[in-house]
Amino acid sequence: MKIAVIPARGGSKRIPRKNIKPFAGKPMIGYAIEAALQCENIDRVVVSTDDDEITQIARDFGAEVPFRRPAELADDITPTVPVIAHAIEACAQIGWDISHACCIYPGVPFIRTQDLASALELLRSHDDEGYTFPVTGFPSPIQRALKRDSDGGAVAPFNPEHVGTRTQDLEPAFFDAGQFYWAAASTWQDGKAIHANGRAIVLPEWRVVDIDTPEDWDRAEVLFRALSEQG
Repeated sequence: MKIAVIPARGGSKRIPRKNIKPFAGKPMIGYAIEAALQCENIDRVVVSTDDDEITQIARDFGAEVPFRRPAELADDITPTVPVIAHAIEACAQIGWDISHACCIYPGVPFIRTQDLASALELLRSHDDEGYTFPVTGFPSPIQRALKRDSDGGAVAPFNPEHVGTRTQDLEPAFFDAGQFYWAAASTWQDGKAIHANGRAIVLPEWRVVDIDTPEDWDRAEVLFRALSEQG
């Protein structure tokens, strides 16, 4: 059985109640749940939460909440891997035979079902080794990054050796899109680090939006509505 696990604690701080706050007319977590339910590779969609309201909304959207996340795994410093490992164990205790789990973060309105399928295909093509997840490219070459003096504002290159290097000759760099992670159940349970054991699919930059502040939220809604109007 392949499951999606959506970790959605109730105590978000930078954007209060972020996981269920309405985004473009729908509770934020609804986008993650719907994408997972539409993916034919996923058998069950589980929400791991410590919050009663999130539980009810998750069930309203068709997800299952077969256990309650313990308090020690619901603070703002708990890493992702132990939360998913706990979910796998909790589901196993009720009789589910889980082969793979996909962690899908709850704040991902730009997620696409096809990306979930593509990342799973990549994982299976490498004998279920490690994790697979989406990345996107930095908008500018990181080798040309500048550091700024905090006193006078003067700037200097981080990598002076690349000041004269042509952009097309610099190695592309990517960052984690922060949407989802596929792995075999055993990988999660072994506690392996994601980025040190990962392979990636590449998403276009416009489909990767980090929503951490109210300003991020407003900007993301504008982009989402504009893209929705284009069909």
